Amino acid sequence: MPSSGMPELPDIEAYLVALGPRIMGQPLERVRLGSPFLLRTVEPPLAATYGRPVQALRRLGKRIALGLEGELWLLIHLMIAGRLQWQEAGAKLPGRRGLAAFDFPTGTLVLTEAGTKRRAALHLVRGEAALRAHDPGGIEVLTCDRARFAATLRRENHTLKRALTDPHLFSGIGNAYSDEILHRSGLSPVALSGRLDEGAITRLHDATRAVLGECIERLSRSAAEQFPAKVTAFHPEMAVHGRYGKPCPVCASPVQRIRYADNETSYCARCQTGGKLLADRALSRLLGKDWPRDLDEFEERRLSSRG
Repeated sequence: MPSSGMPELPDIEAYLVALGPRIMGQPLERVRLGSPFLLRTVEPPLAATYGRPVQALRRLGKRIALGLEGELWLLIHLMIAGRLQWQEAGAKLPGRRGLAAFDFPTGTLVLTEAGTKRRAALHLVRGEAALRAHDPGGIEVLTCDRARFAATLRRENHTLKRALTDPHLFSGIGNAYSDEILHRSGLSPVALSGRLDEGAITRLHDATRAVLGECIERLSRSAAEQFPAKVTAFHPEMAVHGRYGKPCPVCASPVQRIRYADNETSYCARCQTGGKLLADRALSRLLGKDWPRDLDEFEERRLSSRG
């Protein structure tokens, strides 16, 4: 069963849209920690934020930054399983999942994390320079031009999947939206960034802006009406991510995947790899020479197994 996935650029933007009318200009009354390991900084002390109004809301990569009076910044990194909820003022922290509650006169922002691993983090820093120190440095793909996009892509020779999800190269893109971007551009996730021709780079740049722009618009429109209750990497509008075995919306071929560690890459062999199946390490090791050479052979085996 796949996890709900790490919140990415469109999800963070949706959170910011929802938070704006609820906490902008409102004083942070207090912060209640449900886990002592959440707060990763000791100076300034957390109590220094109490009573200070929120003056800015910002996305920093996949992090949410709350700017408070006095140049204080609360930086929330949700990681994979962290999520935000908006509840009535003074709401209790929900058992083991509750990591922190940020109390405002208008309500309480609750930070939760599913599972047993505690990866979400909270930092408190003073000043713009200290805030920027937490920025991995990836470029903002929605505002950069093609030339800068191309230069960033070619900085290191990685697979496109790795390049797009590297926060030091591109800001806010993770496992889910990289799958969608690569499908939209018709490029293989294992193609090397240093070998792309000019046409492929243009398609990738256009697809990145289009996919993220569409998702931000859709999720933000919903967040303006209701605080995001379920942030997930899987959406019915997606073409390939989380749709293993289902028909590609472009060519109707079954969506394929490569599984590794806790992640998986979803792609369409017909649209992205010329029909070639990318080797899943575990399965290809198990099947050896029996690994299907292409999508047609895969389909033949699938149909014969049914018969």
